[in-house]
Amino acid sequence: MPESLNDILTQDYGVPEEVLAESRKLAEEKDAPLGEVLVQRKALSEALYLEAVGRYYGLAVWNMLDATPASTDFTSRVPIQFLKKHRMVPVFIRPLVPLGGGGEGAQLRMVVAVNDPAHFAAVDDLLRALESSGAEVVLAPAQEILSAINVAYDLGRDTAEQLVADMEESTDSIISEIEKTADLLDDTSDAPIIKLVNHILSQGVKARASDVHIEPYQTSLKVRYRVDGILYDLISPPKRIQSAMISRIKVMGNMNIAEKRLPQDGRIEIRIGDRNVDIRVSTIPTQFGERVVMRLLDKSARLLKLTDLGLDKKHFDLMNQLIRSAHGIILVTGPTGSGKTTSLYAVLSTINTPDINIITIEDPVEYQIEGIGQIQVNPKIDLTFARGLRSIVRQDPDVILVGEIRDPETAEIAVQSSLTGHLVFSTLHTNDSASSITRLIDMGVEPFLISSSVIAVVAQRLVRVLCDVCKRPVQLDEASMTQLGIRPEDLAQYTIYEGMGCSECLHTGYRGRVAIFEIMVMDREIKSLILTTSDSNQIKAKAVENGMVTLRSDGVAKVLAGITTVEEVFRVTQQ
Repeated sequence: MPESLNDILTQDYGVPEEVLAESRKLAEEKDAPLGEVLVQRKALSEALYLEAVGRYYGLAVWNMLDATPASTDFTSRVPIQFLKKHRMVPVFIRPLVPLGGGGEGAQLRMVVAVNDPAHFAAVDDLLRALESSGAEVVLAPAQEILSAINVAYDLGRDTAEQLVADMEESTDSIISEIEKTADLLDDTSDAPIIKLVNHILSQGVKARASDVHIEPYQTSLKVRYRVDGILYDLISPPKRIQSAMISRIKVMGNMNIAEKRLPQDGRIEIRIGDRNVDIRVSTIPTQFGERVVMRLLDKSARLLKLTDLGLDKKHFDLMNQLIRSAHGIILVTGPTGSGKTTSLYAVLSTINTPDINIITIEDPVEYQIEGIGQIQVNPKIDLTFARGLRSIVRQDPDVILVGEIRDPETAEIAVQSSLTGHLVFSTLHTNDSASSITRLIDMGVEPFLISSSVIAVVAQRLVRVLCDVCKRPVQLDEASMTQLGIRPEDLAQYTIYEGMGCSECLHTGYRGRVAIFEIMVMDREIKSLILTTSDSNQIKAKAVENGMVTLRSDGVAKVLAGITTVEEVFRVTQQ
């Protein structure tokens, strides 16, 4: 029977002796755990290493830890950095009691999950800090331990209301104590303003907010989140902390805290737990102080593909065919916040292969895509869409993405680029697909150039998706059926749902969003029509006659599929 850990690893788990010796030497040089080095060198998996260590030390292995701890009391007594350094976390569980024994008052049992049992001295220090005489020690994967630490310290933080209540009358001294932190959950500063701002940002990420608004009024200050396109009130801090709170955010964004009369833009890069978040900060002066909006971009979020956009089979096949065209312009239209950029990124990531050259010009570059050249507009040095686009065409591109066609010059160059053999993607701010043609003509683009270059216009909106946990069937009234064009016989084979609201969806009834689409393909009849009229109503009527599915019709299909609600479709397709 093997007596040492070396014997177990080499004899039972197949780690070559020379690899083990080299790994031990490397671990000593780097002051890193042996298991981490072995896993990095792919000598064996972390799970197998923990199994071997468990056998040697006689410890149980817990491959998963409870995401929501039974107690977070230890967070006020043990620094988060200590637990992260030694990769350990106290886990509190309620012991099993006999049936009918009334276990509600049973004392919580403490288990310490560690990744490296060699840190026995650190476990003793932890038990002393928690004034505990002893605890069961188990092994757990490093990522599980770090996630459990982050969840516990996030839950253990004071609520926003408590943080506001703890604020002192004088906040002048707080500003001088402000210091940027790498991980918000690591920040142990006692300054209430810093704690409050960190809490607002971490809760915003947790709630999947796309924007955080800080809005000053005459006698009040309001903080709001935009979740799934809808604004919700968070807290109303006292007006007296307004200046210090906004100054803290401006310092984090490397902005001028002394300048309060002009609009400013800044950028903050933070890490909240295991998520990297890029924050775009915008301030504008108002009558009652500076108003701040922070756009949260989760950089760790997966980049969408075309299959993730919620296209039905007909629309998916059509889009898949259009985006592989050799040349022409494909326009995506819709109001601000309708997901145009996300859709274009999904298209680019779908067609991004080594044999084509893709170059983009954007304002701003929101996500980096491997293998694509991305240019950011910079008006300060006169790098506009038009100027950048003029340079891009000399870079031998196959596909060009223009963030937005804003002016006649950009529109003209985009058209010329498509006519010289490039596939051009861009966005426009119009209400539907047919209106884009009118908008281009209004910009001064000749109708014959539009009919020659534009191959399709995609209009889209975002509707909120029903929460799977709390949605329930509902009867549709006749007025709604008439407006949506739903026949009574349709309801015989479909079920309409509504969201009740629960803790999973922040009591909104919705969780996440999906796009509805209207794809107008420029066929021969529509091209001929454009040469004679710029009336968007006539163009749309002809497109529908030729089989185009309108935004509302696609929305109705999503309602019948149980994905969204009638109210959502009405909200985003008001005609």
